[in-house]
Amino acid sequence: MPDLQMDKAGFLLDGRPFRFLSGGLHYFRVHPEQWADRLHKARLMGLNTVETYVPWNLHQPRPDRFVLDGGLDLPRFLDLAAEGLHVLLRPGPYICAEWEGGGLPSWLLAEPDIRLRTRDPRFLAAVDDYFSRLLTPLRPYLASQGGPVLAVQAENEYGAFGDDTAYMEHIAGSLRRCGVDVPLFTCDQPVDLERGALPGVLATANFGSRSAEHLAELRAKRPEGPLMTSEFWIGWFDRWGARHVVRDPDEAARELDELLATGASVNFYMFHGGTNFGFTNGANDKHTYRPTVTSYDYDSPLDEAGAPAAKFTAFRDVIAKYAPVPSDPVPSPGAKLAVPAVALTESAELLPSAAALASHIDSRQPLTMEELEQDFGFVLYETTLPLRGPALLEIEHVRDRAQVFVDGQPAGVLERENHEHALAFTVPRAGGVLSILVENQGRVNYGQGIHDRKGLLGAVLVDGAEPAAWTNRPLPLTALEDIPFAATTATPVGPTFHRGAFDVTEPADTFLHLDGWTKGNAWVNGFPLGRYWSRGPQRSLYVPAPVLRAGTNELVVLELHAGPRGRTVDFRDAPDLGPTEE
Repeated sequence: MPDLQMDKAGFLLDGRPFRFLSGGLHYFRVHPEQWADRLHKARLMGLNTVETYVPWNLHQPRPDRFVLDGGLDLPRFLDLAAEGLHVLLRPGPYICAEWEGGGLPSWLLAEPDIRLRTRDPRFLAAVDDYFSRLLTPLRPYLASQGGPVLAVQAENEYGAFGDDTAYMEHIAGSLRRCGVDVPLFTCDQPVDLERGALPGVLATANFGSRSAEHLAELRAKRPEGPLMTSEFWIGWFDRWGARHVVRDPDEAARELDELLATGASVNFYMFHGGTNFGFTNGANDKHTYRPTVTSYDYDSPLDEAGAPAAKFTAFRDVIAKYAPVPSDPVPSPGAKLAVPAVALTESAELLPSAAALASHIDSRQPLTMEELEQDFGFVLYETTLPLRGPALLEIEHVRDRAQVFVDGQPAGVLERENHEHALAFTVPRAGGVLSILVENQGRVNYGQGIHDRKGLLGAVLVDGAEPAAWTNRPLPLTALEDIPFAATTATPVGPTFHRGAFDVTEPADTFLHLDGWTKGNAWVNGFPLGRYWSRGPQRSLYVPAPVLRAGTNELVVLELHAGPRGRTVDFRDAPDLGPTEE
């Protein structure tokens, strides 16, 4: 059984000096039929370890439900990793990861005054329950039981959030009580190291440049023990409305060389980024809300579709200076598929179709998504306007993007990102219906903003008065079977589902391009590809080959505004992640 230990100088594995050459690969951002391919390529780059976070919010979508199968079959992922790789496991409870809510389940926020990542008894009880459900079936995968997991992280960059050592001791104690008997570690940016550290637990540092300087700082704070960066940032994530972030491969390779020359261990963040499929992207809010895009390509050694990029070869050449690297050639990119001009010939407008998708809940005031027991997607709020004529809508907190309609006609949009709270419009008749479609664009994943409830929050006023009653209709859009599609040649304006079919002879990876479309979501054969938005930078959506089938395939697009007149899309053999310069 593998035995990881630490002495004054570094790691020992089975009594011999050992260095982690690890890379981040999040199983929940990769189609499960592609896990083996990505892990194989990690070994070919010279890695001996793979690192993954664990998203609590997907594994435990409700307090009484735990999921550990399909795309969340972590035991299967660990089995595949064990065929040549060790594992660093990062179960949280908080993971950041530019992931929805930092991985914390939204149902925690149904408690109006809960304090996440603190010793709030409600939070700690939920964490203890989560660890028990997750780690009990994972115990055979610990190195102490002959499995691949050499070490487990306690919390994640806690020093950037708080400094409560007693809280961290509870997290570490909970892991131990659930059977984790392999070494624990914490990770923080160097400036936050002492705030997030835990006595008796290995402290590691996160950074992407000035490697020797940061490691010297770590050594000054920890005179003995292994040196390790748990997140060596070799790329970055993108947000809507900005440029596509890239990093020069040669510059990143020089930093890696400098790091490895110190004798330190490394975990690339990321080796393979993957995709924020569906509604799973996170967001940041440092006084302005900024949602993350669907692609998590991260300018990694493996691109979003799993093809070796320039950093793959550059890093492998550096690693070869310090450790054996397989002699196999760099893998060639896989086959790509192109299907031009797919027509979406059937449509169904969302507002008239909403009743077929979900029942509504009546309330005196608008309910939040958390009160509706809803994680992702949209909520449709509706109320009756008693008087005709000019009106002013005021919403205390829009979370995150509200499309406003009067009797089904678009009246305007309010965006949290732009700090918008009020909208003037005209009511054409007494008894007109005010509809507000609110999109959760991603819960904040970093800082105190993780207490990020969704929907319409606080007071909602029309001409200074609260409407007498509301209906709340949750639209998670996890199933599309009940959408009443009908053939049409018209191009509706406003939120509309569009459906079309296309034929494939042999499935392969491809990229959905929606030129001329504005904003929305797309599904292929029911699989949620993610969000698109004409503001960019991302201009295509990755379609994994296992999502497709030989023969006829179905594409559904939810366009929130207006699509092109011809209502066509293209599947192309190359992505467009946007410009890299402003």
